[in-house]
Amino acid sequence: MSDVVRLVDVRDEPLDISEVYDAVADDAAGAVVLFVGAVRDHDDDKAVDGLAYSAHSRVLPVLQTIAEEVAAGTPVRGIAVVHRVGDLDVGELAVVAAVSAPHRPEAYDVSRALIERLKAEVPIWKHQLFDDGSDEWVGTP
Repeated sequence: MSDVVRLVDVRDEPLDISEVYDAVADDAAGAVVLFVGAVRDHDDDKAVDGLAYSAHSRVLPVLQTIAEEVAAGTPVRGIAVVHRVGDLDVGELAVVAAVSAPHRPEAYDVSRALIERLKAEVPIWKHQLFDDGSDEWVGTP
């Protein structure tokens, strides 16, 4: 792990916002952007009962590479990202990411790039369970 990318993980247990925030703490950082993604109670006007996340065995190297790439060439001081797998209820945390930088524009830009690339490229798949008994897979190849 690089000096900038300080925490990258995928876990089947509840996520800790403080752990992710603390991982990017840096005396040279005047800004920390924290992103928290939670399971919402609806999707496309359908009520969601819960969901399950599954991940490919290569998830960690892919997530590590993305974190390093979004930080490259920026003044970012720290990046941390943890994603949840397994069964989650409405309201539970699915992903927590933090980026520290000397100033807010860089922290915002890198945080957004990290989350957008995570959603588009990391091999994590979401199985949504709706209250009408139907279900839907999201992000599958």
